[in-house]
Formats: sequence, C-alpha cells, structure tokens
Amino acid sequence: MSFYDEYLQYSEADMEEVFQHTTSADIERIIGKDRLTPRDFLALLSPKAEDYLEWMAQKANQLTVQNFGRVILLYTPMYLSDYCTNKCTYCGFNVTNAFTRKQLTMEEVEKEAQTVAASGIQHILILTGDAPAIAGVPYMKECVAILKRYFSSIAIEVYAMEEEEYAQLMEAGVESMTMYQETYNPILYDRLHVKGPKKDYRYRLDAPERACKAGMRAVNIGALLGLDDWRRDGFFTGLHANYLQNKYPGVEVSISLPRIRPTMGNCETGNSVNDKSIVQFMTAFRLFMPRAGMPLSTRENAEFRNHAIKLGITKMSAGVQTAVGGHIDSQENSGQFAVSDTRNVKEMSDAILQLGYQPVFKDWQAI
Repeated sequence: MSFYDEYLQYSEADMEEVFQHTTSADIERIIGKDRLTPRDFLALLSPKAEDYLEWMAQKANQLTVQNFGRVILLYTPMYLSDYCTNKCTYCGFNVTNAFTRKQLTMEEVEKEAQTVAASGIQHILILTGDAPAIAGVPYMKECVAILKRYFSSIAIEVYAMEEEEYAQLMEAGVESMTMYQETYNPILYDRLHVKGPKKDYRYRLDAPERACKAGMRAVNIGALLGLDDWRRDGFFTGLHANYLQNKYPGVEVSISLPRIRPTMGNCETGNSVNDKSIVQFMTAFRLFMPRAGMPLSTRENAEFRNHAIKLGITKMSAGVQTAVGGHIDSQENSGQFAVSDTRNVKEMSDAILQLGYQPVFKDWQAI
C-alpha cells in the first residue's frame, strides 16, 4: 500500500458538498478538539472557517510553541545545476526555456559553501534540475563530500529517485529530502508536465515514501499552490503528510506552502491564492498535525513572513539565491523563480529576534 491508495479513497469526495454543510458550530467544535480527523481538517479549509481565522491562529500558535518552542530554524538553498529534461509549464528550468545552463564545478561548490557558511547558516538545501545523466547521484555525492565539511545538515530537493539512490546519498551525508508533488490533481498534473520523466505522477507521488524506507531522517512535501484549487491541494498535502507520519513515526515530516511565483515561462493558472488563504491553510494544518514541521520560503514577502512566524512556521530560508552559483555571483544565471524576501541571514535573524523568537542555525549534527 502507498499513499496513492489513500488518495483514491478521497479523490472522488465532493468537497463542495462538505463545505456547504460545514456550520459555525462544526468549526468551533473542531478548534476545541485535541485530535483532528481528515474530515475535520477539510472543514477547517472550508469558506465557513474563514470567519474563525483568529481562533485558528491562536490555537496554531499555542500548539507550535508547545511542540517546538519559540524558535525558527534558518536554512538556505544552494542550486547546483539547472540542466533539466522536463517541460513543466510553470518552472524557470523548463527544458524549452532559452538561457545559458550552468552546473557548478567542485571548486565552485566549495566557494559557494564558504560564502554561505560565513553567514552562520548550518543547514543547507541543495537543488538540481531533472537531468540524471548530467547532475545525477555520482555528481551529488561529490558535492556532498565537500558540503559536509561546512554544514551540519544537508538536504536535497532534486528529481524523484529510487530507494537505493536515496540510500546512497544518505550514506554520503544527506539526511533530509524535499519533494513537491506540485499538484495532487492527476489530470492537471499531466497537462502541466508536458514531457520528461517528471510526467510520471505516481512515481513522483511515491518518492517521499521511498526516501522514508531508505531511512531518511526528515521528509518535506508540498504542492505548488495556485496550480489547482488551493483547498483541494492543501487537503491532499495534509493527508499525505499524515500518512507518512503515521506509517514512519521515526521520520520528521514537514510540509511547505509555496505559492506560484513569476518565472521565465510566466504560467497563468487562474487559481490565485491570497494571503488569507495561505494563513487558513497554515493554521488548519497546524491544528491537524501539531508535531509536523512547516518551512516558509522567500517566495513570500518580508511582511507576510514576519506575521507568519506566530502562525505555525518552524523553519525559514534566508539569504536566498535561486540561480546556480548565485551565492558567489548573483548575476550569474536566471533563477528558478523570483524571490520576494531578499533579506540576508543577519537581517532575517534580527527580525526573528524582534518578534520574540530565537533564530536557530543548527539543530542537527550527523555522527
């Protein structure tokens, strides 16, 4: 059994009917519960729950402080390669986009590592496009061998892999992975992923579980909000996280809430997601899964990220460059998406302190 089997159980559910029959009394009762069911979580994503965002925010803050304390872990992404074989309509790395591709040499990886480490960051997230023949497991292992001299935690956000490949990267020094399903709607998924290995919906959907089976310490999932209706993708993201946490209790499960941002492709989806919607998803998920992590990226602007700190967020990126080699030359290449919060690590750290929280640069050390 995989999450796909659970997805099928809910995929034909009439969410609109559930929303229409959700009452104020239902929302108040759910907010007061200690443990929520998937049906409760769906109700908190309903239009009716919009009237209770303040209550949800207070409960979300209480649960987050109870389980994580008043701390925010800081990390930064490092783009190793933007070569890609996929034609995804919403991504700047789309194989049909005309720009000069780049892949870091080992010397450049070390320079990037030195620059990032000098800021105090100890948690690094490495990213590549989907081109295993160019930036595959052997290349990543070489990069990790350098990076682990500078960072206590190395995470990957790369293409979907086999269990054995995740195990190889873990042995090299990787301990965490991020995998966005992009959208849980298989029909829309097929249309957005025109060609390339990423077009295989099931293979990508099961990748986080393969990483769990390989023994990965932490797994982060998410949907790119704005591709489909945010309530639908938000519900299945939460359901997926709940499945992984229940089946692999030793794995630290997190979800991200990325909103689609402008790219070279300028994909128009017609599914706008406003700040209020993100807050509703964020707080509803915290009530549903009190122990799950929740990173917030620089896709969001500084003002929104400051407010979100008290709503359930546990990790934030800082000093972000979304171009390959961007930490040593910010003009080097086109980025994967436009960054909204351009604050460096010190500015982000100062903002967290001013809000009464403690910025954390290291909470893990491989033995």
